[in-house]
Amino acid sequence: MSTISISHLRKAYGPFLAVDDVSIEIPTGTVYGLLGPNGAGKTTTFKCMLGLAACGAGQIAYDGRPLAPSTFERIAYVPERAVLYDHLTVAEHFEMTRRAFKKFDVKRAVELVGQFGVDPAKRARALSKGMKTATMVAIAFAREPDFLILDEPTSGLDPVNQRSVLNLIINEATRGCTILFSSHQIGQVERAAERIAILQKGRLVLEGAVDDLKADRKIVEGILPSDDFSVNGFAADKRIARVDKQGRILRLTVVHEPDEIASQLGATGAQGVRVVDLNLEDIFIGAVAPDTSNAVVVEGAN
Repeated sequence: MSTISISHLRKAYGPFLAVDDVSIEIPTGTVYGLLGPNGAGKTTTFKCMLGLAACGAGQIAYDGRPLAPSTFERIAYVPERAVLYDHLTVAEHFEMTRRAFKKFDVKRAVELVGQFGVDPAKRARALSKGMKTATMVAIAFAREPDFLILDEPTSGLDPVNQRSVLNLIINEATRGCTILFSSHQIGQVERAAERIAILQKGRLVLEGAVDDLKADRKIVEGILPSDDFSVNGFAADKRIARVDKQGRILRLTVVHEPDEIASQLGATGAQGVRVVDLNLEDIFIGAVAPDTSNAVVVEGAN
């Protein structure tokens, strides 16, 4: 059993409320994505989970117990910015970690950095940003943890190595590791995460299983005949939950009869009309807009 429970977490820095009453439950073996715009409170949440920042209020529990020194044997963390000693080689970082953590597997760490193209004999100061990230990922995964907390774990990596990290995340979950990770690349979260939470200005604005959040909704999109085309008719349609218009581009989030809505849009003279599946980016924008979008947005009652 490797569950994570965050209950009514609150953290303020002076008058600024970074995290405000956030509650999340992460079951054993789940890949859980934490999303939000810059400054939404993701990194602060991670710091509170690891004792790097004191919680102002609320509780964080691992398997029902609060964080304790012994818990760190079971937790591995990859921070947003790599934390390595410039004068040490990658191999020396492995040796230091081996002495600190009982389950650290040096052989696996060497294999992982080899997959990322990192030379264990290189000193940290000689590594690129991506190589530093890869080293931190290798150290974390080679510890065989019960909990993985990953803050932008693909930062600086090329697309091939980003895919490798996502595969590692998915594989770790299959062995029962519970994983919480954040990424500004929403497609990565969509590929790996089973559940997500979206933070906005420190508050939890959406949470749930990715498949459930996508269910029963479609996107109808097209290019309108003119910039001043009125969307009032679509905004009033009860089958449409959301209307996004930016210039001549119109995107409708449809809960019923998407093909009929598409036909109606085509009848207005719109071009390139199509029906597509709702994706995680649509869900994210829907949760945080209009604060993070300059589009004209109309929310329906559905």
